[in-house]
Amino acid sequence: MIEDIKGYLQSGENDNFFLFAGPCVIEGEDMALEIAEKMVGMTSRLNIPYVFKGSYRKANRSRIDSFTGIGDEKALKILDKVRRTFGVPVVTDVHLPEEAKLAAEYVDVLQIPAFLCRQTDLLVSVASTGKFVNIKKGQFLSPLSMAHAVGKVRDAGNDNVAVTERGTTFGYQDLIVDMRAFPEMKKACGCPTIIDATHSLQQPNQAAGVTGGLPHLISTIAMAALAAGADGVFMETHRNPSEAKSDGANMLPLDEMERLLERLCMIRCAYVESCKL
Repeated sequence: MIEDIKGYLQSGENDNFFLFAGPCVIEGEDMALEIAEKMVGMTSRLNIPYVFKGSYRKANRSRIDSFTGIGDEKALKILDKVRRTFGVPVVTDVHLPEEAKLAAEYVDVLQIPAFLCRQTDLLVSVASTGKFVNIKKGQFLSPLSMAHAVGKVRDAGNDNVAVTERGTTFGYQDLIVDMRAFPEMKKACGCPTIIDATHSLQQPNQAAGVTGGLPHLISTIAMAALAAGADGVFMETHRNPSEAKSDGANMLPLDEMERLLERLCMIRCAYVESCKL
């Protein structure tokens, strides 16, 4: 585990981007450790500061029969095993104020889901743990309005915060990413900005109650965001997305991850060099 998350996320070679990546939800210990091992190997080789991502429970589901998790404490203990085994920080979502303290015992970064980014009690509760906080921008909010969500975290005494762009609602069943969001949020919020390159490609509100996606465009969204100045990339990955129990329609197959990370490193390097001109 890494105590100084803010410093860790700035430790990449050539001011590299940082990466939050892992499965949508913890399905079991073996799958989590397998994904973590492969991700740690890739990111170590490419000198990318890495945070393992996994939700201990999925609360925002379209249907009541959708998979939500294997049990909160069981999944949190698996996240803790990942951080202890591989020495990397981990991030997970928190949905209710009363969950923040428990989750903080096992993880390094607490994430606010997009639908909940205006929930004051949740933001304050998560901020009060002292953990690094990642706030996903609501699909219904402008980039500039995220300054208010960040302000709630800081007013609670926590300056360790980042904001994540994950698309804006475009009609009933699509999302778009406005690349202006990255410089605008960075200026308005004064904190790192992240692109959620997988959830930005969701196609929500399908009649069947199962969210669709456009995973073939993950590289397009991720590269464009880094070129626009994003500091970090968030991606969900699975060995076999078609078998994933949540969000498989917009996940990146694990065996495609390394090649994409190599391309992203080149984009980030070009962006950093362009800022020096």
